Amino acid sequence: MILPLTLALIIVSVASASAQPVARASRAAGPAAKLSALPRTADGRPDLQGTWDFAQLTPLERPGEFAGKDTITEEEAEQFAQRRVETTHKDRRDGGATVDIERAYNDFWWDFGTRIATQPSLVVDPPDGRIPSLTPAAQQRIEKRRNHFDNPEERPLAERCILGFNSGPPMVPSAYNNNVQLVQTSGYVVILNEMIHSARIVDLSGRPHRPQTMRFLTGDSIGRWDGDTLLVDTTNFSIEGGFRGASANLHLVERFTRVDRETLRYEFAVDDPATWTRPWSASIPMTRTDELMFEYACHEGNYALEGVLKGARYQERQPK
Repeated sequence: MILPLTLALIIVSVASASAQPVARASRAAGPAAKLSALPRTADGRPDLQGTWDFAQLTPLERPGEFAGKDTITEEEAEQFAQRRVETTHKDRRDGGATVDIERAYNDFWWDFGTRIATQPSLVVDPPDGRIPSLTPAAQQRIEKRRNHFDNPEERPLAERCILGFNSGPPMVPSAYNNNVQLVQTSGYVVILNEMIHSARIVDLSGRPHRPQTMRFLTGDSIGRWDGDTLLVDTTNFSIEGGFRGASANLHLVERFTRVDRETLRYEFAVDDPATWTRPWSASIPMTRTDELMFEYACHEGNYALEGVLKGARYQERQPK
């Protein structure tokens, strides 16, 4: 049974057309008062530490019903969220056996959150809220990686429990484990995702990026403070396809801004001419949480990958 969303829905508003979300409860305070009240570390920087929940019912890309709108009303946001909860509920049994199997788990195991923003999409640039088209070369590259079942190393990183499908970088809300813990010192910031315990160490020393011959699974992240915003610049990815089919030459810029004691604004911009026809960016509100971070023990007793390969061998033996 689906409980009425109006009982638990949390709506966050946007301050401007740039879709920078703020919690509704904090809007009464002026900007100067909010900044002065921000928790700060001993060296005077905003204290970003803690565990942050980035689960969102706000869609990544703008739905057609919100075309041409930079913001939507709280009523529109609530109606959209209600429809999304109802249509994605995993305990439905319509659609036949194949559709039922593809739902994977019962609804209990999924956690898309209860928050939705009055920005019509997480993507804020391009202005239409849609991810730019893939280049022809990227389409061919992605197509070549599909349907490879000859050995386990050909399977996607998330399927092999190497990188989470929401941990990125960059981070994008998904089905569950939408939690990230930030640990901060004067010289480093650690970004620890609950999904497959991915941890990035952001170097704040001011060094340049490593030589391009040095490549890393989650890239080489260096950071600096831009006023009260932590800016993280990441290059030197070691693999292709880690984020939505991006090439290893993806250039990622992330911004972490503490809006108030309960809200962290996370923004990212991706630039990869080998994959998309233009750069694009997103803005995601995160909320402080006291929930514990749990180990994501993805492969203990997990026979799925073996089953995938066996299934491929079985299909190969079937008459054409």
